[in-house]
Amino acid sequence: MAPPSSQTDQRLSRNALIALVIGSMVGSGIFALPAAFGRTTGALGAMIAWAIAGTGMLMLAFVFQTLSQRKPDLDAGIYAYARAGFGDYIGFASAVGYWIGCCLADVACLVLIKATLGQFFPIFGDGTTPVAIASASVLLWGVHVLLLRGITGAAALNTIATYAKIIPILLFIVVAVIAFDGALFSLNFWGTEQPGISKVVAQVRSTMLLTVFVFVGIEGASVYSRYARSRTDVGFATLAGFLAVLCLLVLVTLLSYGVLPRAELADLPTPSMAGVMEAVVGRWGSVFISVALLISVLGNYLSWSLLAAEILHSAAIHRTMPSFLATVNVYKVPAGALWLTNCVIQIFLLVTWFAEYAFTLALKMTSAMTLIPYFFVAAYGLKLAWTSEAYHAGEHARIVDWIRSAIATLYAAGMIYAGGPKFLLLSSILYAPGTLLFLLAKRERKEAIFRPFEIILFAAITIAACAGVYALATGAISI
Repeated sequence: MAPPSSQTDQRLSRNALIALVIGSMVGSGIFALPAAFGRTTGALGAMIAWAIAGTGMLMLAFVFQTLSQRKPDLDAGIYAYARAGFGDYIGFASAVGYWIGCCLADVACLVLIKATLGQFFPIFGDGTTPVAIASASVLLWGVHVLLLRGITGAAALNTIATYAKIIPILLFIVVAVIAFDGALFSLNFWGTEQPGISKVVAQVRSTMLLTVFVFVGIEGASVYSRYARSRTDVGFATLAGFLAVLCLLVLVTLLSYGVLPRAELADLPTPSMAGVMEAVVGRWGSVFISVALLISVLGNYLSWSLLAAEILHSAAIHRTMPSFLATVNVYKVPAGALWLTNCVIQIFLLVTWFAEYAFTLALKMTSAMTLIPYFFVAAYGLKLAWTSEAYHAGEHARIVDWIRSAIATLYAAGMIYAGGPKFLLLSSILYAPGTLLFLLAKRERKEAIFRPFEIILFAAITIAACAGVYALATGAISI
């Protein structure tokens, strides 16, 4: 029996798209900011880091907005832009890289949920005990069943979860403002007993990869643009969601420097926001933030699951992925993509049993995997502005868009460089076998697999993957 029309109507409102952006961005990261920044920088370094990251990601948000208007026919976000600008294989690489990043983000969410419960129920430990992994697996497949019932219903639940986790964060900000000590903030300003510009620069550099992770998800509305009721809603949702989250991130970070000394911030356990809250209002504040964290991460997990399945499905529709990933069920849900996504998450989840720092590794790998797709989106925006494609002759907006795209491209490239060779090698280990999906798609279509420059690119990825495996085997790099 076919589902009711209300179940098959997959159009998302502007508010639902904004909630997807905020829900994707606001997850575990914001609750860990006080300690994460306290370990590496003082208030000045934090201000500079947020200024750089905020500017770079704002430019990227503008690129997403511009592309949604200039190229309305490209309705699959990250994948579609990379493919249109640089060919099938780079488009595929962006899709598979972003997809794996989503899977890793979901693993981080599952581990953190169980680690938070472990503070109250020791059987869950750090989130990687057998009981924790088993219960996380139950949650994984429970959400899988929910998502199979329809994107709109899942998006509505995500909207509810988004509001539920923003309210506690706003309460934390209000409490921190009331308790803010200007003298303490001054002591934490330089982050060192001997102030110096060189030390501040070092502090800023050490925090940049962290800022990337908390911004991941900015593309949520773009990925789901084909479900938008209006194309103008996509760009608006991206900018509105980004600016709202940026304000929250900056306030949570800077206000914490006025509540506790930097050394105490650095020693706070995860979620460190709970420790700051407890220092002001007592034990109930810690429990309150921990509950908010669970709600936040559950909502974040749902957002990433939606995005992961959608990016595979979109690539399959455009025949860059195997056709089985384009299949949908009676509720118009990309069932094939969802099954593959959750099977991969399950495998990653089992691997966490053997990883020493599973949560931290998942966070950093999420950033590393998503930066490369971000780079190609920004580069495509730059290409359009440079060649004047999709612009009228003499249109002033082209110059503005060129500047924004250039800044976004440089920012993404700079963040990839800042991550270092370790994460490029680890990323290659995931990219190389993922190319199997590309080979299957090309075989289905009876097409030549690679163009000449794509052969060179694939060879470079394969060599890097082999080098990464060798480095892991010899202990040159660790996970």
